[in-house]
Amino acid sequence: MSEPPAELSCYTAGLVAYLEPRLPDIRDRLAAAVRLRVRTDPPDGGLAFSHHARVDIDGRGRGLVHRGADDWSAARGALDAELSRHGTVLAVGNTRHIPWSPSYGGAETAHWVVLRRHGDKWQVRDDFDALTPHGTQTAYEGLVDEAELQALLTPLSRTTAQAVSRDRHALGEAVEPAPYTGWRWLELSDTPDTPAPEGTWVDGLLPVLRLVADTVCADPDALARHADDIWTAARHQRFRLASRPGAAGVAETAAAWGSLPQAVRFGIASAERGRYREGVVRQAFEQLIATVERLESERREDTGR
Repeated sequence: MSEPPAELSCYTAGLVAYLEPRLPDIRDRLAAAVRLRVRTDPPDGGLAFSHHARVDIDGRGRGLVHRGADDWSAARGALDAELSRHGTVLAVGNTRHIPWSPSYGGAETAHWVVLRRHGDKWQVRDDFDALTPHGTQTAYEGLVDEAELQALLTPLSRTTAQAVSRDRHALGEAVEPAPYTGWRWLELSDTPDTPAPEGTWVDGLLPVLRLVADTVCADPDALARHADDIWTAARHQRFRLASRPGAAGVAETAAAWGSLPQAVRFGIASAERGRYREGVVRQAFEQLIATVERLESERREDTGR
């Protein structure tokens, strides 16, 4: 297995692993595509986050689409058909049923893995490598039989509006996920969904950070709802910054992004104890905003714009 991508979400780690054989420079492409946009009026309320532009559309116009089936035999047949066409498939697992996940037997969350056939077994590759709120996950690659694969891909028993929003924007732009009632995967299609953006979006790191801070700092419930979105933003922004080693201000900004999810977790824990420490969360946002402002100012000076 190649070195797992650093500072990515489970979705983008899976996406990179899936695309890399066809797009050897996918890590550079993704780093260049990372940005942060927030929709202020998603149908289910709260905020919707988009972390990068789409990178799965190839030179022939092919891209990924969500697929699903309520019946396991139909899902298995579709997975085999996709493997026959392209040799690999990106499937949607369930962390509660993934033995190498720190959430195994506990919290359930959608999780992308790459599948290949290996004789009568399935090779599963999971490049996600991170310290999560549930513990540490390290990259994994191994063989499973059909019963084990069926368990890995068990449909979620429940989800939240925020989790659905994350699935909807997992490819970068809003693409409707397959129904949650069945097994899910993604297929390479000649006609990928590329809908026009809907709703009101805020663009640009500084405007987005100020909006998110205003939304969550004084509201511990909103902070808890969007903690995973903030964590994911920090991962992707640090991944983007890692592609600019040596640039002035990059290390300071990367450190500030790394500190933000820690402050968010501390804030949530303090609220659960009945003494919400808003100041800790707000200070982390303010520090990050200040470092981003300095970095952007330095970039403008370097480019003369």
